[in-house]
Amino acid sequence: MVAQAALADETHLRIALFHTGLGREGPGLLLRDITRNTDDVAAARDTLRHVDADIVALFDFDHDLDSLALDAFADGLYPHRFALPPNTGVPSGVDLDGDGREGGPGDALGWGRFRGAGGMALLSRFPLEAGSVQDWSALRWDDLPDARVPMLDGRVFPSQAARDVLPLASVGIWDVPIRIGAQTVTLHLSHATPPAFDGPEGRNRLRNADEIAFWVHRLNGSLAPAIRAPAVILCLCNADPARGDANREQVTALLTHPAIRDPRPTGLHPGLGRDDTATGNWPEGPGALRTDYILPTQDIEVTASGVYWPSQTSAHGIVWMDLRISDA
Repeated sequence: MVAQAALADETHLRIALFHTGLGREGPGLLLRDITRNTDDVAAARDTLRHVDADIVALFDFDHDLDSLALDAFADGLYPHRFALPPNTGVPSGVDLDGDGREGGPGDALGWGRFRGAGGMALLSRFPLEAGSVQDWSALRWDDLPDARVPMLDGRVFPSQAARDVLPLASVGIWDVPIRIGAQTVTLHLSHATPPAFDGPEGRNRLRNADEIAFWVHRLNGSLAPAIRAPAVILCLCNADPARGDANREQVTALLTHPAIRDPRPTGLHPGLGRDDTATGNWPEGPGALRTDYILPTQDIEVTASGVYWPSQTSAHGIVWMDLRISDA
């Protein structure tokens, strides 16, 4: 563990963002496999031990009502855990994907075959102020300032009825305060939908851009409450500012915002054989992309950062960052 600094006026810690790839095809299967300690579960736990972060944001980790899978996975690793139900797999009651049918995984508030599929979670060695968490996951997409609206043949896609119920968050958006030394640092988490798997209306691409725009609005104060330092944004944005099909201007607007730092962590990329900023690798698809971000506010000093690839076949690296936070 990165120990707290000997100086009384500052704290050192390591924070990480980990797309686990542990999401399963049905409810209860992840808990079963954690209990069996299957190869991918053991590898994910080994990755956490290797990176040895004080705080880890987990993505693609199935949620269950009593957090049984999370508790079983984190046992012996982290004393403090937090998760909320995601939007994935929650029935909307309308046809959201425009295929003329209701009730499929594309008609859930966030794409998913079952409630809780591919959720988010936090693991921490520091106490979480769970009573002060703010959950933005129910914010309607249309209620975001300057929301993008998918259109097809001059009409709202798939319908205004769908827009009326569709939240911005495809998985979840949280503000989670954590007590670190004499400071409370707020962690801001989100997992944006991939900007793909849609049609000519570009619904997923637009939703991805607006899930990223949410953080720019919060930093600007155009969506209250504004983000206040000290804070860290942990966004699995599924968008690269230079490569891929996402709205590059929107992710660039976040990365270059004057209120935050972007140290551009690099790691030895398994496909490229050299250091690169890529955090995801899909050899049969878009290739190597930077999709996962840790963005501290300007008052937090970044002393080191990187991307660790668990194996040559990993679809995602784990992003880590060493921070120095003043207690003043």
